[in-house]
Amino acid sequence: MKYILGPMKVPFLILTPMCILVGIATAMWAGAKIDVLSVVLIVIGAVCAHISVNALNEYCDFKSGLDFRTERTPFSGGSGALQERPDKAGTALATGIISLVLCFAIGMYFVFTVGVLLLPLGLLGIALIVFYTQWITKKPLVCLIAPGLAFGPLMVLGTHFVLTGSYSWTALLASLVPGFLVSDLLLLNQFPDVEADKSVGRNHLPILLGRKNVARIYIFFLAASYLPLFLGYALGVFPIHVFFALATTIIAFQTSRGVVRYSEEMKSLVPYLGKNVIINLATPALLAIGLMIAS
Repeated sequence: MKYILGPMKVPFLILTPMCILVGIATAMWAGAKIDVLSVVLIVIGAVCAHISVNALNEYCDFKSGLDFRTERTPFSGGSGALQERPDKAGTALATGIISLVLCFAIGMYFVFTVGVLLLPLGLLGIALIVFYTQWITKKPLVCLIAPGLAFGPLMVLGTHFVLTGSYSWTALLASLVPGFLVSDLLLLNQFPDVEADKSVGRNHLPILLGRKNVARIYIFFLAASYLPLFLGYALGVFPIHVFFALATTIIAFQTSRGVVRYSEEMKSLVPYLGKNVIINLATPALLAIGLMIAS
């Protein structure tokens, strides 16, 4: 099981339910009756998508030799499972493919039972999974946007559509919160791997612009993740309860200072990678709780 669960990167999978929770909350705020079976299938499909991109990434990084060159942290550098047992690389590949097929099957079920307008989101999500490691990581701006697009608009809007049968401005604005946060999460997690990533042909922003410059982009995206709360409230599509999510700004301020100060000192930066994870989990959760309370 270690060589199945390792490439899945199980500890990171908790991010997916937090993003799905936002979509459930926007559906509740819209007055939808929440179908439990649909929620279960949504979570399974979304977690399968996350498992697939993790496992395929692990397999590709093993084949390219990248994971042999990285210094692993709790938040970057792969699981180490395939370095320990190279003969299990096929297991990682199979895990990624099977998870992708399950995700696709659940998505198509909802396309036929809820509506064809879900299809563009699903196809874009599949494309992001398939092309992430081999192509997206070589395109700096696409690499920045892709993770947030997947965990923000695709997951939140997809969940909202399945539960309500339509899209909404509330769901779109709410999706931008995890959208900016998750792009920032992957951006910061690239800092420790700059030299190793560059050696195998990757070309993300920390490679292109340098860590110190990208630290400012990190702060910009982190600040941007809170702006939809104010915009949504000003437009009348959010209740005041969404400002529960501002509770994480205390950690966000501390993390921003740490990232700027230690952008070139990886050992000192690691605790701030952890704080960044907390922001990514707590902010969507608090946003969802606020919407649910107001519903």
